[in-house]
Amino acid sequence: MARKSLIRRSLSKLAWLLAGALLLLMAVIILLRFVNPPTSSFMLGHRLSQPDQALYQRWVPLSEISPWMPLAVVASEDQRFPEHWGVDFAAIRTALAEYEAGEGLRGASTITQQTAKNLFLWNGRSFVRKALEAGLALGIEGLWPKKRIMEVYLNIAEFGPGVYGVEAASRRYFGVSASQLSSIQSARLAAVLPNPKSLSAVAPSAYVWERVSWIRGQMAQLSGLNYLRDTLQ
Repeated sequence: MARKSLIRRSLSKLAWLLAGALLLLMAVIILLRFVNPPTSSFMLGHRLSQPDQALYQRWVPLSEISPWMPLAVVASEDQRFPEHWGVDFAAIRTALAEYEAGEGLRGASTITQQTAKNLFLWNGRSFVRKALEAGLALGIEGLWPKKRIMEVYLNIAEFGPGVYGVEAASRRYFGVSASQLSSIQSARLAAVLPNPKSLSAVAPSAYVWERVSWIRGQMAQLSGLNYLRDTLQ
């Protein structure tokens, strides 16, 4: 009986700890709806793993980012961004079916999931991390408007080794502010997002140019700048 009582007390304490951690996380997400995050888990990871390498990042509001840039990342990464609630379950089912068929586990992450991952988690493709990413994405989608999700994403996404956020990337790679990015420059930045440590926006490989061409075609197919006009108001 004493042992069962001890187990019950331990489980109760664990439940309270988990509930407290969840409430704290929700409070942080609510806070970040209004306060720009000073850093992210990916930026902290960069500083810890490569303390001698510079880190470039400069926050700008979405109103100071060229409208081509949100369209480029949506065309490239998440074309159902205006419609889903943080997780694209259809894309996940497809990815799981491919994994079971032996094709490897691919991303299937929405922009909201990538925002959650960059802010709070680590890189990798384990089911544990993907489950945490999905849960955080649902919380973010429920507490932030789409405009805020896009703003945070574009300011913390990695566009190259040590280069975070579209303002730092546009200035380092093209010598212009994010507000001046053209359609093709935006597509070049979006093209490297799947693997920014290996793919280059400033010196694109043939593969990157192929992605740029595909992204620009998708941008046009999505009806251009009209596609996100209502979503990002």
